[in-house]
Amino acid sequence: MANYLRLSEKWFNRGLWFIAFLFAYFLMGLGGVIVEDLPKIESKLSTEDFIDKPAKSNLTNQLKLLSQEETRTTEKLEQAKLQLQTAREDYRAAKQTFDAWVTTRNATQKSDQDRDLIARTTHLEQLRKKEREYLNSLEIPQKQLLDITQEKSKINRDILLLESNARTEFGSAQKKIELRVFIYRLIFVLPLLLVATYLFVKHRKKSYWPFVWGFILFSLFAFFVELVPYLPSYGGYVRYTVGVVVTLIVGKYSISGLQRYIKQQRELEQQPDSQRKKEIQYDLAFTRIAKGICPSCERSIIKDTDNFCQHCGIEMFDKCATCETRKITFSKFCFHCGKKTGAIPI
Repeated sequence: MANYLRLSEKWFNRGLWFIAFLFAYFLMGLGGVIVEDLPKIESKLSTEDFIDKPAKSNLTNQLKLLSQEETRTTEKLEQAKLQLQTAREDYRAAKQTFDAWVTTRNATQKSDQDRDLIARTTHLEQLRKKEREYLNSLEIPQKQLLDITQEKSKINRDILLLESNARTEFGSAQKKIELRVFIYRLIFVLPLLLVATYLFVKHRKKSYWPFVWGFILFSLFAFFVELVPYLPSYGGYVRYTVGVVVTLIVGKYSISGLQRYIKQQRELEQQPDSQRKKEIQYDLAFTRIAKGICPSCERSIIKDTDNFCQHCGIEMFDKCATCETRKITFSKFCFHCGKKTGAIPI
């Protein structure tokens, strides 16, 4: 006895809810396509769009020329190193030969070899001088390489500065685009929320309620999925501020609704028992009583023993005038004898 709706009515309601969700699904698909295409209104940007192209091109060309010069200087330096190594080997070999010859001369003490000693010593000095010349020749390409490296570092720093400035400008422009796209989304979603609010207030219980609820579900999806994730951050201020405002609005509406409900219930409880019974829907009364809830004040009751609600005093159970069987006072017919009870349910 959890639900007193007719069996066909139950399935019709389930089918109508299915239609509501199906309607919402197609609306979500259509809305998603529209929202997805909204950013296409804005042109796509990149960092290169904001960099000083002539300045970067000039720096890049300078860097290219320096790299070529560095390659040539490196080749010269390698050649100079090879020549220096050859000169050192020649000097080392000549020195070893000279030392051996001097040792032999000292052993023989031949005076006729003095002229040969002078010639050999002169040749050795020439080789030593040649080695020093090659060693000195290394300084020029090494200094050139150092100058090229420093110049390349300076140009690279200038390029990085250009790129950094371009990234800053790109970030600022991207934020503006995101804000405009969010405004486009807001222009699309806000009317949906307003229409959904109007339909919820005025038409949610009318004949075409499946389409009303389908549109409401679609608008909620558009707000929480298509709009809220794209709120501009600005350090979180916007998002949290919007969250606070939405919470305040929903909370105020909920508190006002609760206060109106309590006021209506208090006024309802002051009305005569017969008047209150007329205002309670037939199926709703049976459903609430089956759950152990008073159909009028919605407080808990003991349905097996109590005939009246101990909170608001409404009569829930009485006896059949024909067979005196205990029954729900909202019943149209006695479930025991089948006689009409005279109740006029809504």
